Amino acid sequence: MSISSDEVNFLVYRYLQESGFSHSAFTFGIESHISQSNINGALVPPAALISIIQKGLQYVEAEVSINEDGTLFDGRPIESLSLIDAVMPDVVQTRQQAYRDKLAQQQQQAAAGSGSSTGPQGGNKNGEGAAANGEENGSHALANHHSEMMEVDRDVEIPQSKAMVLRGHESEVFICAWNPVNDLLASGSGDSTARIWNLSENSTGGSTQLVLRHCIREGGQDVPSNKDVTSLDWNSEGTLLATGSYDGFARIWTKDGKPLCLYHIIQPCFVFYFSSVIHESILFSGNLASTLGQHKGPIFALKWNKKGNFILSAGVDKTTIIWDAHTGEAKQQFPFHSAPALDVDWQSNNTFASCSTDMCIHVCKLGQDRPVKTFQGHTNEVNAIKWDPTGSLLASCSDDMTLKIWSMKQDMCVHDLQAHSKEIYTIKWSPTGPGTNNPSANLMLASASFDSTVRLWDVERGVCIHTLTRHQEPVYSVAFSPDGRHLASGSFDKCVHIWNTQTGALVHSYRGTGGIFEVCWNATGDKVGASASDGSVCVLDLRK
Repeated sequence: MSISSDEVNFLVYRYLQESGFSHSAFTFGIESHISQSNINGALVPPAALISIIQKGLQYVEAEVSINEDGTLFDGRPIESLSLIDAVMPDVVQTRQQAYRDKLAQQQQQAAAGSGSSTGPQGGNKNGEGAAANGEENGSHALANHHSEMMEVDRDVEIPQSKAMVLRGHESEVFICAWNPVNDLLASGSGDSTARIWNLSENSTGGSTQLVLRHCIREGGQDVPSNKDVTSLDWNSEGTLLATGSYDGFARIWTKDGKPLCLYHIIQPCFVFYFSSVIHESILFSGNLASTLGQHKGPIFALKWNKKGNFILSAGVDKTTIIWDAHTGEAKQQFPFHSAPALDVDWQSNNTFASCSTDMCIHVCKLGQDRPVKTFQGHTNEVNAIKWDPTGSLLASCSDDMTLKIWSMKQDMCVHDLQAHSKEIYTIKWSPTGPGTNNPSANLMLASASFDSTVRLWDVERGVCIHTLTRHQEPVYSVAFSPDGRHLASGSFDKCVHIWNTQTGALVHSYRGTGGIFEVCWNATGDKVGASASDGSVCVLDLRK
């Protein structure tokens, strides 16, 4: 048996990621040089650390139950060991001695008895046998119950013929996003690449991908950055893709191989032209149009404004930056947070909100040297923020297990929505109500939580209208269909569920091969993309 520090560090890093401690995972990953290890994360199953710890605990419990000569004690353990007990030699030895004392007492009682099967020994043995059967049957019943809950109803299960699994990434795929005009799906991974998958009807071969390698300049050469691609966003015209990475650089890519001009941003040695494609039939090549390098650390969020002239980024360096997408110039850096900035969202073409682990939300405007509004009220880090379709209400979710709705007209939150029992990872507004393409439908807000549930909220009344409970693990992503009639959710239980937003009914379900990090709808609302922890990207065709 061999155990390397790289292997232990990777399992701890993965455990932190899966548990939602993304910032702790980042810090630990940097200090332990995870990116320099040779471990293929796509081959490591979810919950690997917990699994190996459980096996170790079972081994220690078995050790307690074995005599010095290797034979089993005639009886069952007094009680199960906790994980902390198992690593304390004194506790294990005390438990073994108590076990021996109990056995000796039983033997003395048996010797003093009449030998009848109704005596103490017979009674104890029968009792122990019943307990053993009870635990065994109980465990079996629990396992069956869990299996039953995990099983997908046949009438809603998406058949394999309607699911396309895209392979190519060599590590977890954290994010995916559909092009707003064409059936092009972009994905970003821990393998330091983004990919564009062509899923249009007229694509030849049906499996075309463009690889966008995120490189840095070292020793006069372009080498892979070995950093996760953390964020993706298409401009509104669908002509450019922006990516953010743990290497601290934002990049702008063309989708069709027609390069724009290149810009020297802050550090000219990092600005380069790059084109690389692999895999099956290639219909187009992608080019790096611009590299934006002013963040001092990983970028956690990246968004185009609606007009397409600015890009907004948020980073671990506690700042947010507005970039000019045409010149590559950093128009303004906003250093108002006191801890890493986690998410950003545009209210208009020049005003945006940002949130942070510092529990604060700032609303900032280009040209203003201080926030135009600051919202405080969360008691733990704020994970995500989203403006409603009209830009009048701002929703936020936090590790404090609450959703809050804010208005620029007041300092206190409009609604403090408390129903989830664990951290809320993300939120999405429905594309319905005034100012949308579905003005007659009611506006809703969806929240995804580590308590394994999704909730749909009527924000006007401040009430939860549906609790969606079919997931078995933390839910990382939710997305509304373009007409607002359906909601997709993705969980680390490897399932993508499609819900009816009016009734809360489950209408479609698909079980993939890895934990789901992100789900998204295409512009026509007939396909759902999902990115997974095993390096796969799946596309679900919902057309009948």
